[in-house]
Amino acid sequence: MEIISVTPRGYCQGVVRAIRIAEETAGKHPGETITMLGMIVHNRYVVQKCESLGIRCIEDSSRTRLELLDDIDEGIVIITAHGANDAVFAKAQSKGLQIVDATCPDVEKTHTLVRSHVEHGDVIYLGKHNHPEAEGTVGISPRVHLVSSVEEAEQLEGLADVLITSQTTLSILDTRRILDACLKKYPDAKVYPEVCNATRIRQEAVLRLRDTDVLIVVGDPHSNNSHQLARIGQDNGIPRTWLIENADQLRDDMIAGAERVAVTSGSSTPNELTQAVIDRLHALAQQ
Repeated sequence: MEIISVTPRGYCQGVVRAIRIAEETAGKHPGETITMLGMIVHNRYVVQKCESLGIRCIEDSSRTRLELLDDIDEGIVIITAHGANDAVFAKAQSKGLQIVDATCPDVEKTHTLVRSHVEHGDVIYLGKHNHPEAEGTVGISPRVHLVSSVEEAEQLEGLADVLITSQTTLSILDTRRILDACLKKYPDAKVYPEVCNATRIRQEAVLRLRDTDVLIVVGDPHSNNSHQLARIGQDNGIPRTWLIENADQLRDDMIAGAERVAVTSGSSTPNELTQAVIDRLHALAQQ
């Protein structure tokens, strides 16, 4: 069995930056109450590491970041790599909280673009419902319209001076299809696709795989970019694609009879988890 270690994979710079900010905050403020407003990045092992440093994480997929702030009454609040809208920052300030902003620079770039455009036009934002990055961007203005499918794009009506941008962790294939549907409705729209470079090149690496029987994506089930890597593997015709968190979840039947097995990981997945999966595959190949 040949094992293909797909590159690039693993942490992107935005994730590295967010983790560093969380670690530095814990180091500079020992004994203080520090709370992450959601998962710092979408990987529970990273969150557990932050918790071991004394950082509390509050996460509830049924509540917005604005609502989660109701559970924080003192100390320091860390805005995650996914960002947050202006109302979240304002509420945190009104509660007297010290804000540490770990927003990914690529996400902040999108926010700046959107804030500027909604002063005179509408924004179509290609993103995933209930994702914190989409929540943060859509919450900037009522003139930001979240679209997650071709069907939703076809329902858009009455927009003017349209700009189209996107969540940074989307599938480059899905983004193209939804973008085409939006442009069919608004052919004069300005397009600023914001699928970040780290996401794009990881997806392109999976699309380049040939004659591969199995693709293993190492990532957290909360991680959208990890799910997108798995979907792209399926779209690329790889017969078996699996999303697992760690080597303990790797089962013999996942790779039974495979001659070529590829391994990649989401941009919020610690490298040691991916390497453990690769090591486990090599051990199985020698049996």
